[in-house]
Amino acid sequence: MNTTEKVIMIILAAALALFLILAIVSIVLVIRVLKSVNRVTAKAEKFIDSAENIGQVFKQTAEQMTFIRLIRNVAELVGKHSKKGE
Repeated sequence: MNTTEKVIMIILAAALALFLILAIVSIVLVIRVLKSVNRVTAKAEKFIDSAENIGQVFKQTAEQMTFIRLIRNVAELVGKHSKKGE
């Protein structure tokens, strides 16, 4: 091998080593980002579940309040009717 071929081989080896190092660093960073996205997604799912639970509680409370209002309205109607009859 002459000197020119050796220089070209050294330059290519250095470029390959630099590319491999950058690729490894990039892969590590992508893995870290994916893990953090996974954690954020898990937290978002927990938040959505708790929001759904809160919504169900409000819905149940509203249904109970509607039932209580119905009973109150019936009691008022009966009270008004009984007062008219006296």
